[in-house]
Amino acid sequence: MKKRLILGAMALLMLFPAKAQIAWQQVEPGVWKGIVGTPEEYSLLSVAGVTPQKEGFSRLPEVTLPGLANEIVGTIQDGKTSLRIPLQRKEQLYGFGLNFQTVHQRGKILNLHVDHYGGRDNGRTHAPVPFYISSQGYGVLINSARYLTVYAGSGARKDSPNAPVAKDRNLDKTWTSAPYSDAVSILVPAPGTEIYLFAGPTPMDVIRRYNLFCGGGTLPPRWGLGFTQRTKKLYTAEDVKKEADEFEQRGFPLDFIGLEPGWQSKAYPCTFEWDATRYPNPAGFVKEMLDRGVRINLWTNPYVSPESKIYKDMYPVSGSHTVWCGIVPDLAGEKARRIWMDKLEQEHVSIGVSGYKVDEVDGYDRYVWPDVATFPSGIAAEQMRQTYGLWVQRTTAELYKKRNQRTFGLVRASNAGAASFPYVIYNDYYSHQDFITALINSGFSGVLWTPEVRSSKSSEDWLRRFQSVVFSPMAMINAWASGTKPWTFPEVENQIKEYAMLRMQMMPYWYSEFARYHFDGIPPFRAMSLEPGFNPEQGSTAKLSDAHLEDNPYLEAVSKEIKDQYMAGEYLLVAPMFTGQTERMVVLPKGDWYDFYTGKYVGNGEKITVTPGLDRIPVYVKDGAILPFMEARLHAPKAGEKVNLEIRHYGKADGAYRLYDDDGETFDYEKGAYSWRDIKVTRDKKGKLKGTISKAEKGKPNNVANVTWKFMTEE
Repeated sequence: MKKRLILGAMALLMLFPAKAQIAWQQVEPGVWKGIVGTPEEYSLLSVAGVTPQKEGFSRLPEVTLPGLANEIVGTIQDGKTSLRIPLQRKEQLYGFGLNFQTVHQRGKILNLHVDHYGGRDNGRTHAPVPFYISSQGYGVLINSARYLTVYAGSGARKDSPNAPVAKDRNLDKTWTSAPYSDAVSILVPAPGTEIYLFAGPTPMDVIRRYNLFCGGGTLPPRWGLGFTQRTKKLYTAEDVKKEADEFEQRGFPLDFIGLEPGWQSKAYPCTFEWDATRYPNPAGFVKEMLDRGVRINLWTNPYVSPESKIYKDMYPVSGSHTVWCGIVPDLAGEKARRIWMDKLEQEHVSIGVSGYKVDEVDGYDRYVWPDVATFPSGIAAEQMRQTYGLWVQRTTAELYKKRNQRTFGLVRASNAGAASFPYVIYNDYYSHQDFITALINSGFSGVLWTPEVRSSKSSEDWLRRFQSVVFSPMAMINAWASGTKPWTFPEVENQIKEYAMLRMQMMPYWYSEFARYHFDGIPPFRAMSLEPGFNPEQGSTAKLSDAHLEDNPYLEAVSKEIKDQYMAGEYLLVAPMFTGQTERMVVLPKGDWYDFYTGKYVGNGEKITVTPGLDRIPVYVKDGAILPFMEARLHAPKAGEKVNLEIRHYGKADGAYRLYDDDGETFDYEKGAYSWRDIKVTRDKKGKLKGTISKAEKGKPNNVANVTWKFMTEE
């Protein structure tokens, strides 16, 4: 009898799912955690293993638990968890990872699944971060390492107080196949999950809290913000030296070179060991390049060749399936991580290699392990797929952290919790326009993205791509297959060189903006919607369908989204040009804006049409902006090396900027070995602009030699 009662109760639970409001616990200022059901111990945040950047929260506004918290409902049914988060009619959503074609995400159905991007914003991407931001000033993170299905304002409940009204398709032209939905619904294929709620009050404040919660944004070494060239596969040590010589002779900057497949004795799968023919003296080669001021970054993937010396030890702690006939280290297990770390330390890091490009940890189902694979740690293949990019970042970053040496590299997959990892995402997709949209979306998800340059069919395309990459987290040409170089198209060589040197001149600005990313969580590259004074109603003039916009706000939003211009740091608005364009529209936020190159006034809160010519990427600067430049040079400053600054001021308003300084190479800044210097421009009694910079604090880093001032806007 008792057994029948238990079985009956279980049957009722299957028929009637358990619903519950969520009890919220504050875990950091403006951040609350809720629990639904029984969350799995293995999660995105547990894998990332980061500690919140607590100090940064003190510089954010005090907030209370957002009102919608009590309306969020979690449900457990059939061993799965569903979450329902309410939406207001005019609310817009951003984020859900590294999307390439849309900035506004309301109305989308996404299957958040780590994968190589396949040309559609469907959730299968390199960083399917389950975090989104609302235009209403709150954010939501689902801390699950499972494949999540997101209905971002899609699907209408019959009992909703805001349910759409039925219409007759035969006669009513306002009928739509995508009726209004008043909630985000998320399906988690597990019997519970953690959900985090981030308060604003603004969307930018939400993003800052998220980045700070994930450890603060990465602070690259100075050299990581210089210029990098990835050499052609099968290059020898002599080929690399020759290419570095050519950069020097032609006067092109170069801070680190990436070695692509060919430096290893075997690749696909990998030995992680130097090829004795192409690199007979690896230690000598790396030292010689370092003496020239050029660091070495190594391509690899983690799949171990049977010919690797670690194959035998790694075999019992690897997964059941292979990738390109290489075993897959179970990086969720400490032993596999230790074997891999020791190999990289002995073969590469100990001789001076400065970083890695970790490839093919994202997917393509035809080569990565299938979801039926098993791992000795007991972690499901699905969870391993969602977190493998996190594991390779964490593992390699720890190698350098132990040496008190910063690194900066590339990775093909990431996820929530990765903001503090020193990696930039890239891929094999090659749409210039979509690369810019991805750069914009990266700022919503705590990841970095580079619109790398690989090859081009014309000098115009080559220059346009290069101009964009100079205003991105990593200024890189990736010539692994094409063998291209900055001077491949002689007709634009001078323009390419000008922008490469501009990247170097702007290093004090870029470095200070990444410091703000680390200490305050402000993404260095971000969407226009995060800029004060930007009006989203100013968007593009794309034609809409006949669907009634009041019933389908998603259509209206997509018609107005800005996905081809972005903010770079505190002061710069970048509007890339694409091949075939001779003019483009730029939407300016409220306030006076000035031309980056000339200092001339261009507009205030309006749409402008610009014809910059081939030589220029349109860049605009806020009124009162202060931009610190250094002298043009071929390599980033070394630790303790002083540079001359030229501080530029734009517009007519007074201005202020905080210049960041540390040794540029170590983690000593975590012990307080850094400084902020206040730069100000004000008017004297005669109304003339005058600049000042605060003195260097005694005992703190000071890499500034002489300071000159340049007032870009004529009085």
